Amino acid sequence: MQKISKTYTFPFIFLIIGITLSSAGCFGLEPAEKISLDEVELTNVTQPEIQPLIIAVSAMVSPKDTMIYYQDLLDYVSERTGRPVELVQRETYLEINNMLETQSIDVGFVCTGAYVEGHDKFGMELLVAPLVQGEPYYYSYIIVSNDNEAESLEDLRGKKFAFTDPLSNTGKLSPTYMLALMNETPDSFFSSYIYTGSHDKSIEAVARNLVDGAAVDSLIWDYSDEMNPEFTSKTKIITISDPYGIPPVVVHPDTEPELKKELKNIFLTMHKDPKGAEILEHIKIDRFVEINDSEYDFVRSCKIET
Repeated sequence: MQKISKTYTFPFIFLIIGITLSSAGCFGLEPAEKISLDEVELTNVTQPEIQPLIIAVSAMVSPKDTMIYYQDLLDYVSERTGRPVELVQRETYLEINNMLETQSIDVGFVCTGAYVEGHDKFGMELLVAPLVQGEPYYYSYIIVSNDNEAESLEDLRGKKFAFTDPLSNTGKLSPTYMLALMNETPDSFFSSYIYTGSHDKSIEAVARNLVDGAAVDSLIWDYSDEMNPEFTSKTKIITISDPYGIPPVVVHPDTEPELKKELKNIFLTMHKDPKGAEILEHIKIDRFVEINDSEYDFVRSCKIET
């Protein structure tokens, strides 16, 4: 009934106004100024723009594979927060650390070595960490091609080697620590070495025999070997490091407490939601958990000794 009432109210009002204005002319009053509604500019009331959540992913894998791996997860975060999510990628771990330090981004998926560097420099803060195969740890794999006779890191003396990034734990710090235990450095041990920029590129470099060996993230190698073994099938693991604290999800220490609380809750409860559990299954993560900074002390000790 309310809609019917409103439909007929406006013509009735205009009829009364019209009669009133006509009557004004009969009584000698000054004619009222006529205003055309067509000339009135209507101002739309706009809602405040929703600020996007900017999430950065370190170059642990190449940009294309990063999108494959993280897109569903980022879409899930966007849906749960009600905010659009912008993905930021950079070529080096240091660039992501710098963006976190200047708060140019809100959240970062970073390598373990980059976390230790950022935490010690400006207090980079742990949000959550993934649990994989029941543990919050991962390893550095030393790999060679299947036709390579090397059986250990020692057998790669005088060979060409691939690191990932100067701040990569599994792709640089860990193998350098292994060499330090042998009283060697990358410069004294290898004939030459390169930085590939991502673990999947290091795996490919070994598979194509562009280098004799490489140090890679166990999570990346295992995931690739199960989901797309094109290059892992042409490589073999000859050395496995001690366990390290797994690459975490981090924020700047001055991030708004409410945002940190909201994001932490989304990640920690993701495995309880059917849609979230499906995404986690696809990327081979059991669930996200809270993790203590002390889990990364071994990385610090390895870095100090190298």
